[in-house]
Amino acid sequence: MDQSFVTATDSASDQRVAAAGAASAGEIFIVDDDFDMRETLTALLRKAGYATAAFTDGVSFVRLARDQTPACVLVDLCMPGYSGIEVLKELDASSYPAPILIVSGLGDVLNVVRAIKNGAFDYIEKQLDPETIVSRVVDAMAEWTKLRQRNASAAPPLSPSIPGYHQLTRREREVLAQIAAAASNKETARNLGISPRTVEIHRGRIMRKLGAKNSVDLMRIVMHRNAA
Repeated sequence: MDQSFVTATDSASDQRVAAAGAASAGEIFIVDDDFDMRETLTALLRKAGYATAAFTDGVSFVRLARDQTPACVLVDLCMPGYSGIEVLKELDASSYPAPILIVSGLGDVLNVVRAIKNGAFDYIEKQLDPETIVSRVVDAMAEWTKLRQRNASAAPPLSPSIPGYHQLTRREREVLAQIAAAASNKETARNLGISPRTVEIHRGRIMRKLGAKNSVDLMRIVMHRNAA
C-alpha cells in the first residue's frame, strides 16, 4: 500500500458516522506531512460530519486529485516534494472543481498573497482554534457552492427545438448551456463542480446525440436554433 495515502483508523461507531457524513456532507482531502496536524484536522472534520482522506505529500495527492474530486481540499503550505503553492499550480486551482484551501503555520502577507494569486480559495492559519478552522472550511464550501450555482444559472436558456435536445440528460443540458455561453472546458468544470475530463466526456456524448461533426458544428447547431 502507498504509505503517502493515509486513512485514519476509527472504532466501528466512528466509521458509521464518517460514512454518513460522506453521503451528506462530502469528502475532504487533507494534505499535510505533519502527522499531528493530519490527525487533528481529521478528527475535527469527522466530528463535524465529513468523511476525510489524508495524504502525507503533495505529489501523491495530485495524482489522485486529477481523477477524483472531493468536496474540499486542505493543503499545507510547506511540504517536501510539492509545496502547497506547487500543488495549486499543478492542479490549476482556480479552475479545479472544488475549493482548495491553504492551511499553514505561516501567516505573513507574502505567503497569503502568493496562495490567493495561485488560486487558493482561502488561507487558514494553523494557530486558529479548532472551531474557527472548521467554520472557515464549512463557510468556504458554502460560498463555493453559491458561486458555482450562480455561474451555472448565468448560462443562457437553450431552445428545446434543437434536434436531439430531448435525448440529452439533465447534466448534458447543463454542459451544453455552458458551451453555448462560450465557456471553456475548465470554466464549465468549475461552474458545474465536475472535472474537466468529465466535461469532455459529456461534450462527446452531446455531439453524438445532436449530430455535430465537431465543436464548431456543435456551436453552429446551438446558436442557429437559439436564434430562431
